[in-house]
Amino acid sequence: MVHVPRRDGPPSVHHVAARAGVSLATVSNVLNHPERVADATAARVRAAITDLGYTPNRNARALASGSTRAIGLVVMSLRNSLFSDMVNGAQLAARERGLTLLITSSEDDLQAQGEHLAFLESARVSGILLAPMTQSREQVETTRRHGRPVVYVNFEPTEVDACSVVVDNEQAAFLATEHLIERGCRRIGFVSARAELQPVERRRAGVLRAVAAHPDVTLVDVDAGDIDPPGGTDAGARIAAMPADERPDGILGVTDLLAMAVVSELRAAGIRVPEDIPVSGCDHNSVAWGGAVPLTSVTMHGSEMGAAAVELMLAELDEDPAEHVHRTVVLGSELVPRESTLGRAGAAEAAARTAPSDPRRTEA
Repeated sequence: MVHVPRRDGPPSVHHVAARAGVSLATVSNVLNHPERVADATAARVRAAITDLGYTPNRNARALASGSTRAIGLVVMSLRNSLFSDMVNGAQLAARERGLTLLITSSEDDLQAQGEHLAFLESARVSGILLAPMTQSREQVETTRRHGRPVVYVNFEPTEVDACSVVVDNEQAAFLATEHLIERGCRRIGFVSARAELQPVERRRAGVLRAVAAHPDVTLVDVDAGDIDPPGGTDAGARIAAMPADERPDGILGVTDLLAMAVVSELRAAGIRVPEDIPVSGCDHNSVAWGGAVPLTSVTMHGSEMGAAAVELMLAELDEDPAEHVHRTVVLGSELVPRESTLGRAGAAEAAARTAPSDPRRTEA
């Protein structure tokens, strides 16, 4: 006589075993190691699962195995479209491979970042994608000691040997600076802040490289105090107050939000953009694409970075830790010229030259 457990809730593995007339271990093998079970027995168990509408308890399986079919992602902020693009790219890549992506945002707070890493560990994710702005050696080493690999996104670690995917920030700033120089600018104002942030440091290197290639071009450093719009507002007001013969005749903001705020202040002071001063951003933040003067910027390929990070994570999870070799994937950048450097007519001409052949596709 087969004992059938009471049904006081959703069907459990016990109900499946009773319906199929097999042991709990056999049901577990069908779910996790079907190659160990005879075809006829496995078919009987699957029929019982279908009849009962049983859904495996993934949390319980995670507790037994020590990890889930999930990976975590910690980004610095979701207010910048670079990071939201990164999330979208990672989420699509994870979903295609049957993985769940758990997303958190540290809001540029190192303590919050550590708390998010601890939370994701408690959720027993298989690995964590981390998009910081500064070195996070202690937090990352702790996470890895607990058996979870970490892949850096938009950051190349120098204190930890780990896989990473980055955009070439130096090249991005070089392209933007070269564009301003090609527009006739000879005093390049570089509006930046927080030099300790790796993307800022590398973008500055790109600006210096471009300026060094042109002996008649000089660099004017403008400290914005922070990389958010209030810093750009202050920097823009100070630039507007400079004597005309000392004022930069071209401006590059280390972030699009800084550059956008500078544009607003210059126009409020009666300085035309781009006729008097062309202005470019450097991180392709969609927030700055519209407005009275759409902003020239450089692509950051956030979606591609997110997808590449998932691929790096899966490769590391699939390999023997003793044999795994960490690597860095570097993505290039492309200049996206708009009205803030070309003017309305020039931007329309540039858009026409680069328009996709498929009329259904448009640039955001």
